[in-house]
Amino acid sequence: MTPPDVRKLFLTRTVRLLAYGALSVILVVYLTSLGLSAAQVGTLLTLTLAGDTAVSLWLTTRADRLGRRRMLIVGAILMAAAGLAFAATRNFLLLTIAGTIGVISPSGNEVGPFLPIEQAALSQVVPAGERTRVFAWYTLAGSFATALGSLAGGVLSHGLQRADFTAPASYRIIVLVYAALGLLLAAVFSRLSSVVEVAPPALADRAPSGLGRSRAIVLKLSGLFGLDAFAGGFVVQSFAAYWFYLRFGVNPAALGTIFFGANVFAGISALLASRLAARLGLVRTMVFTHLPSNVLLILVPLMPNLPLAVLVLLLRFSISQMDVPTRQSYVMAVVRPDERSAAAGVTGVARTTGAALAPVFAGWMLERPEWTSVPFILAGVLKIVYDVLLYRAFAGVRPMEES
Repeated sequence: MTPPDVRKLFLTRTVRLLAYGALSVILVVYLTSLGLSAAQVGTLLTLTLAGDTAVSLWLTTRADRLGRRRMLIVGAILMAAAGLAFAATRNFLLLTIAGTIGVISPSGNEVGPFLPIEQAALSQVVPAGERTRVFAWYTLAGSFATALGSLAGGVLSHGLQRADFTAPASYRIIVLVYAALGLLLAAVFSRLSSVVEVAPPALADRAPSGLGRSRAIVLKLSGLFGLDAFAGGFVVQSFAAYWFYLRFGVNPAALGTIFFGANVFAGISALLASRLAARLGLVRTMVFTHLPSNVLLILVPLMPNLPLAVLVLLLRFSISQMDVPTRQSYVMAVVRPDERSAAAGVTGVARTTGAALAPVFAGWMLERPEWTSVPFILAGVLKIVYDVLLYRAFAGVRPMEES
């Protein structure tokens, strides 16, 4: 029987990714419709991700000591506040402040403190042998939620515009829905039980970072994960959707459908990862599935028409997420239980930091017709470098359950 806390954490993951998916499809288009240039949007998204990094680091490194539930509620309130601010103003400075302090996802992927703390909580309530399988289903739930959110965001904005709403007004409604879902998250987090918390005696003599004996391996993983995320930051879902809009003139409803399919395939690929990991091991599964997905990423902008570009994108997503549950499970496996929130937080912050650096460059490239394909190619090449370095460093570092 599934523990109640696991069901609640799956629910919060689903609600959150619905919000992220809906926002990601329209965010760049919404901001440009308010009068911001593509370069300004790139700068705003970079600063937003940088702010998410700082918030996540502060909350996750304290979650095991101050309470995982408490930090999750704080994150949800910051998410709602950011959504309300983005709906209320078009002033670049105010948007930057709101995005930096609050929690906004321009990519459709996880940002903020939620994922690291939820991973630690799940690892607390499920057996080690079940961890990768549970994380795979957890990833699947998020991918399907992102897919539904992407579809809903595109269809709703298109439908509102056909009902005589202006384009900015239709996008603003989706931003308000994002804020409302943040408040719903806070309510569900408040219902988690004390089982998800770490016993206080295990926290004695912990450093301010929340890490002890696991520090060295966490820092090494963080550097590699940061490189991977930096590469992915060139093709966050908002910019990928905007590229399809620029290159082929795809409307928001069609964009929602495309990324609905992409995220469905991504979710299925994550579910298959647990079976591969049982045979190949976590690190080999991460690398051997990630490499071909990066080759496909490079091929997307080289396609001569929309159907072929969408086909290659979907093929890429069909294997792109196999490294996600295995990566998450690997981090939880190689650190102490009372360092899991901090370890997931630090590695997550490294990913957010890497991702935060790229959008400003991607925005600059997308303003220049001759550079619009470069973000995809650069992202694919850098991700391949990451795969090679990860395998060389960690192929021999196996979790206890694989020994």
